[in-house]
Amino acid sequence: MSNIQKRGSYTPRRAREQRAYRLVMVGGTAGVVTVGGGLLAIVGVIGWGVPIIALIVAAICLVMFRTVTGQR
Repeated sequence: MSNIQKRGSYTPRRAREQRAYRLVMVGGTAGVVTVGGGLLAIVGVIGWGVPIIALIVAAICLVMFRTVTGQR
């Protein structure tokens, strides 16, 4: 019993919940910035740089959220 090893890649449930929550909040904000910035870019107020970057951030958050909440 003295040679008990910890589980390799175990992340506590609470930490996974917090990570998923943060990803939803950041991804949702990036989605709102994408839509709002896209509308402003169509009108000609701002360029397309900010909406494209926000879209990339939202997509990355979506992929990371799916990996956090995936089947184990």
